[in-house]
Amino acid sequence: MNGLRGVSLGRQAAPLREQVLEVLRNAILDFDLKPGQRLVERELIESLGVSRTTVREVLRELTAEGLVTVIPQKGAVVYAPTPSEAADLYAVRASLEGLAVQRFIERASARHLDRLRDALAEFEKVCATSDDMRELLRAKDGIYDALLAGADSPTVQRILAGVQARVQLLRATSMSQPGRPRKAVEEMRALVEAIADGDVTEALRLSRTHLDNASSTVATVLDDEDGATGEA
Repeated sequence: MNGLRGVSLGRQAAPLREQVLEVLRNAILDFDLKPGQRLVERELIESLGVSRTTVREVLRELTAEGLVTVIPQKGAVVYAPTPSEAADLYAVRASLEGLAVQRFIERASARHLDRLRDALAEFEKVCATSDDMRELLRAKDGIYDALLAGADSPTVQRILAGVQARVQLLRATSMSQPGRPRKAVEEMRALVEAIADGDVTEALRLSRTHLDNASSTVATVLDDEDGATGEA
């Protein structure tokens, strides 16, 4: 299958199923497997050298995560968000992450703030030195992990976990655009500064601005893709 050439499994410590899951998840987030692309069982079996049972289990897991959609008469395809779905996901993120920011300011210790600053520094470093999407996403996740740890809100964390995979796909779409990583660093730096100052109003404004900018970037990409599809 195009996008999975050269994949080698079986030499890692993780169970085979987990290896296949990671390979396909990364291929989707790296856009080696494109949004809307069919995931044909036979091709996956041949490309990965695994059983039909393993492929089906992994596709079920990716469907549960939201990265794969099963369409009647077509089968499994890589999730392709519509502009309205993306806008709704960003609206959910804005509400939940705004609450996380507020709770962090209310509840976080000095140690939590140090962890948040360290995560920001790592994100800045990665954005300056790498264009590997998985590395960029891991570094950005580090900021959100630190934010949620300090917010100490299992409810917010649990709800965000439910949309995490689709959020990651949108995040990858946004961060893949020229100039967006640098801009994201500037936005996150300002946000962390406002949090450190204990300025709830400014921190909420900056959190919303960051997500609005990311949402606009993704909307432009999706609109362009819809236009190209329509022209075809």
